[in-house]
Amino acid sequence: MHKVYAINYDLKAPGRNYAPLYEAIKKSPKWWHYLESTWLVYSEESAKQIWDRLSPNIDKNDLLLIIEVRSNCWGILPKEAWGWISQHAQAP
Repeated sequence: MHKVYAINYDLKAPGRNYAPLYEAIKKSPKWWHYLESTWLVYSEESAKQIWDRLSPNIDKNDLLLIIEVRSNCWGILPKEAWGWISQHAQAP
């Protein structure tokens, strides 16, 4: 079953090329990048499987958190972002 996960990160290494991390995130079946340090992905993978796929692309000093997103969410985002979330996130 597909789920939506938020990938949140704090990249610590200054000047490091994080393009490989972003490319690894984009290998998810569907993704959306709303906020500077947050991506949403739609995948059949578990949070642990996503971590296993992404972790080779981050530095040991970086921070990364993967959380399942449900439809119970609120904030300020563009209309198309809410549409994407509504289409893909499951109701609790």
